[in-house]
Amino acid sequence: MPDTALPSVLFVCIHNAGRSQMAAAFLTHLAGDRVQVRSAGSAPADSVNPAVVAAMAEVGIDVSAETPKVLTVEAVQASDVVITMGCGDSCPVFPGKRYLDWQLADPAGQGIEAVRPIRNEIEERVRGLINEIASADGR
Repeated sequence: MPDTALPSVLFVCIHNAGRSQMAAAFLTHLAGDRVQVRSAGSAPADSVNPAVVAAMAEVGIDVSAETPKVLTVEAVQASDVVITMGCGDSCPVFPGKRYLDWQLADPAGQGIEAVRPIRNEIEERVRGLINEIASADGR
């Protein structure tokens, strides 16, 4: 990766309506323009989970306008780090990419009370990821 290129992260979960949307929103919010952020799903839902929208609003992050996106080979190829959250074998693997699998509870069908601890764990993991990227990148 050239020094001028921003590190890029792709978050993937099945529906791209919960965990990956929260992770992408936290990374965008916390890292700003220091990281290129993408999210996608192997079987995207029609919209972001309303409990996820509400839980993120509680911490001052608006994801109400986000739309679940389908996972593409191009999105994986364009990313330095690919973080899966339950999509299993449907994620294409390419050499030279860093793959992480975050085992997180699925917020699908859950109320906000169940989504809050998932949101908090995602925020903690994203903060750790930012520190890792910053140290590896010298930023």
